[in-house]
Amino acid sequence: MVGKYKVITLCGSTRFKKEFMEVQKRLTLEDNIVISVGLFGHSGDSEVWENMDEGTITKTKEMLDDMHKRKIDMADEILVINVGGYIGDSTKSEIEYAKKKGKVVRYLEG
Repeated sequence: MVGKYKVITLCGSTRFKKEFMEVQKRLTLEDNIVISVGLFGHSGDSEVWENMDEGTITKTKEMLDDMHKRKIDMADEILVINVGGYIGDSTKSEIEYAKKKGKVVRYLEG
């Protein structure tokens, strides 16, 4: 909690950009501080990756994965954006990390 506000980090595949944005707005209006992804690599931020070589892409992805775990560290809980029940490997890793850190884990769907 920060003051009276619960801090929630959103996790899930970046292919679900629309759902991330909808959930972020809803949770914010419900008096929460929402931490989201920095880039939507699967749905709209292709210009970030298009001029990178493979080594730079790998290092950038590793940095973003680590950064998202730091976002989980700052949160009271995570909300998994699991549209259609989909949870990829990165999101599975984030869920495991959150549980290990004692964070509440909630899911958008079921």
